[in-house]
Amino acid sequence: MTGKEEARNTRTIAVDLVARVEGEGALRVTVKDGTVQDVELKIFEPPRFFEAFLQGRHYSEVPDIVARICGICPVAYQMSAVHALEQIFGLQVDGALRDLRRLIYCGEWIESHALHVYMLQAPDFLGYDSGIAMAKDHPAVVTRGLRLKKAGNAIMTLLGGRSVHPVSVKVGGFSRVPRRSELEGLKDELLWARDAAVETVRWVAGFEYPEFTPDYNDVALSHPDEYPFNEGQIVASSGLQISATEFEQHFIEHQVAYSNALHCSLHGSSYLVGPLARLNLNFEHLMPLVKQVLADCAVALPLRNPFHGIIARSVEILYALEESLRLIERYEPPPVSAQPVVVRPGTGMACTEAPRGILYHRYQVDGAGVIREAKIVPPTSQNQSRVEQDLRLFLPRLLDLPDKQIGLACERVIRCYDPCISCATHFLNLEITREGVA
Repeated sequence: MTGKEEARNTRTIAVDLVARVEGEGALRVTVKDGTVQDVELKIFEPPRFFEAFLQGRHYSEVPDIVARICGICPVAYQMSAVHALEQIFGLQVDGALRDLRRLIYCGEWIESHALHVYMLQAPDFLGYDSGIAMAKDHPAVVTRGLRLKKAGNAIMTLLGGRSVHPVSVKVGGFSRVPRRSELEGLKDELLWARDAAVETVRWVAGFEYPEFTPDYNDVALSHPDEYPFNEGQIVASSGLQISATEFEQHFIEHQVAYSNALHCSLHGSSYLVGPLARLNLNFEHLMPLVKQVLADCAVALPLRNPFHGIIARSVEILYALEESLRLIERYEPPPVSAQPVVVRPGTGMACTEAPRGILYHRYQVDGAGVIREAKIVPPTSQNQSRVEQDLRLFLPRLLDLPDKQIGLACERVIRCYDPCISCATHFLNLEITREGVA
């Protein structure tokens, strides 16, 4: 084939801006003789060096610094950080303080999942380019989603001081704990939100989903007594069961040439973290109401279709609201807002469940309480290889479509993961190279 002939068989498509994901990146697909040869999820957003920023800072500054990593899920970063640091200092936070940590995490799951379900992914199923466009035809639905998000934000504001980058989380507890009357003041809106969450599950369960069931290795935290937020072992559907202290013995990060974000593998293979994996591995800890709604909607677990992630997120909204009401009902203010800290040198590791999946932190602290080393593995970097694998499996059914439609379909697959690489990525360019006869 001459150079001119090869050029005629090469097509490049650019999607200048893909909305409804957060961050910056691109997707490059190579097709040769009608077969998908390569898929590269390119993250080109500049590194932000948060791990380096933490070195040399006092441990007490860590929760405020890591909260700035993500405006959507700052609590996840704070919780993984404080649990890792408390491991070093020999602290065990329990009772009402532990409940408040679960409650603020509930608020984050509610607001993050509601944003994704209603504004970012639902338009894909209903044929709209954006949540704003969808709102013109479905104003009541979008209003319900925004009010749900606001209910989650209210929990975060009360416990964290504000909903974006909360400021009251600290090692040992909180800088301030609420009065019982303040939590009681949330109940009416949370009761409305619980009913709205039931309707949300029913709504998304009725969407039309493509037939697509990859073979996933689900990975999530698992706790013997509760649906996981802050505590538990790391488990996988493949049989893995380890503590967070063993994370780096099994999960390995590596650099790929086309991305500024690291990929993470489990024993050399891709795996799935996030709501689908959590739900599949922790179904038994859902409340009776949640299980009943799933049964009424004929949703059978395990869920193996990535497009069903919107169902899993909706289920977790309902769970988080039920859990919030339970925690508020039994709340009695603790005698102190935070346990005292006795600084000692050491290394601590912790995993918690961010809205998008497990979030690992490791810190090395010296005798003065200064951070000497920090490592953070966010959930979206863990899912990147899995996203690429899903695209490889999904693309063959798209190759007869025009390139623009292929690009839109690929975006829908990517949005199933609610990617967040800033902690996530915007897809500014989709590049498809076709070689030979397509």
